Amino acid sequence: MKQNLLLNVLLENIKTLQMKSLIIFSLLFIGLSTGLFSQENQMLKVGDKAPKFKTLTDDGSTWDIKDYLGEKYIIVYFYPAAMTGGCTKQACAYRDFKTNIESANAVVVGVSGDNVDGLKLFKKTHDLNFTLLSDESGEIANKFGVPTRDGGTITREVEGESYDLVRGTTASRWTFVIDQKGKVVYKNDSVSAANDTEEVLNFIKNN
Repeated sequence: MKQNLLLNVLLENIKTLQMKSLIIFSLLFIGLSTGLFSQENQMLKVGDKAPKFKTLTDDGSTWDIKDYLGEKYIIVYFYPAAMTGGCTKQACAYRDFKTNIESANAVVVGVSGDNVDGLKLFKKTHDLNFTLLSDESGEIANKFGVPTRDGGTITREVEGESYDLVRGTTASRWTFVIDQKGKVVYKNDSVSAANDTEEVLNFIKNN
C-alpha cells in the first residue's frame, strides 16, 4: 500500500516537472520569436518614415536630422571605418561630387562607429567637404537596420605622425536617401564604394 502511494506521488512529481519544463520552453520560444520579429521590424524599408536621431560630428558639435528634414534630400551613408581603403574611396567620391550633390538639392552625411577624433583626422587628411557623424554605440545603425559588428582600433601615419583611430562598432556599407517628406526613398544594402555617389545622384535625378 505504501509502495503504491509513493509511486503515485513520484508520478505526480514527474508530471509536474514535465509541465513546468514545457511552460519554460514555451516561454523561451515565444521570447526568442518575439525578439526575431522585433529585429525584422527594425529593418528600414523604402517608403518608411526615416528615424529621428542626433549625434556628434567630426568637429564635436551636435547634428540633428530634424534640422534638415523637409528642406533637401538627405543622403545618409554608413561605412565600416575611417581611413581604410574602400571607405576613403567612397568619401572622396562624395567630396568630388559636392557640386552635383548641391545641384540635386541634397546634403550628405557619412556615419561610422569612429569616435570624433578619428573622424576629425579622416576629414582633415582627405579634405572632405561634408559632415561625418559618430555612431560609436551603433544606435543609429540599429535604427536604420544596418548590421554591425565589433569595433576596433587601427593605426595610421599622417605627415610623419602616428595616430590610433578608435571605433566603438563597425557598420556595414549601406546607403539611404530621405526625401523632403521625411520618407526613405532609396536603400542600397550592397553598396559599391567607388560607385555609390553616382548611383545615388542618378536615382535622385530620375525621381
